[in-house]
Amino acid sequence: MNWLTKAIKFGEKIKKVLRKRPSKEDIANSDWTSCCKGPILKKDLENNLWVCNLCGKHHRISCRQRFDIIFGKNSYQILETPIPTEDPLNWVDTKSYKERLKIARKKTNQNCAVMIAKGKINGIEVTAGAINFDFIGGSVGAAEGEAIIYGVQHAIDNQTPYLFFPCGGGQRMFESPIALANMTRTTLAINELKNNNLPYIVCFTDPTAGGITASFAMLGDIHFAEPGANIIFAGRRVIESTVKEELPSDFQTAEFVEKHGFVDRVVQRKDIQDEVGKLLSILLRKNSDIHLENLDETSENNIQTREAS
Repeated sequence: MNWLTKAIKFGEKIKKVLRKRPSKEDIANSDWTSCCKGPILKKDLENNLWVCNLCGKHHRISCRQRFDIIFGKNSYQILETPIPTEDPLNWVDTKSYKERLKIARKKTNQNCAVMIAKGKINGIEVTAGAINFDFIGGSVGAAEGEAIIYGVQHAIDNQTPYLFFPCGGGQRMFESPIALANMTRTTLAINELKNNNLPYIVCFTDPTAGGITASFAMLGDIHFAEPGANIIFAGRRVIESTVKEELPSDFQTAEFVEKHGFVDRVVQRKDIQDEVGKLLSILLRKNSDIHLENLDETSENNIQTREAS
């Protein structure tokens, strides 16, 4: 047997092994996932809010799973957000953008990466938003921008706090300048929320990067973060090549960002609902006191006016 025949047979063996490997769909539908010590049952992770008991890793979760934790199962309402014209640039690379959207919607059961819901935390009405990383990497395009702005408007119309859980790699390249424009649009929307004296609380989840970090995600009145979450604008290698020095091993983690003042507190997933509830009770009481003071001043002025007349 010459070397060429051996190589062909060896190649056929490799093909057989590769054909036996599970597909991405098989892995997604499996009862198992992996973490620090190898395979772990998804059910065990779910029972612990998708946090590993051994290493404490906070696994990525969907928007609905996030709302289940914050509001309680079946204790919130998903709000229908506008969906603008799809694929305005007719983008095609290895796949068309329309095909990518179709796959992402089937995978996540969402119309876009962002979902908005309303519910109560400690009896306080709250408008909440979240991003699903499984929807094209949590990237923000026109539909996601519309959803975030819709959440802001809902909070203003109903005079509720706005709670947001960002993640994702930034603006969606398939929409180019249209996606980039939503950095400005969402920033202006958050400014309008603040003009209405409504609390805006952000809880960073893994990973929050690029244009998401550079716009609405960094504008919170209070910033929480889940342990170990990566909070990034530019990538580590880009920064190292720019500053020409080696960066700390924990660079861009939630703990590092907290140490340098961009995050107020790193909070375990199981404690976020309680932390947000306590904070809102304080913030809304303060706003209520300010409102009452203004009413007292107005009443006093009215009395003085009437007496003078």
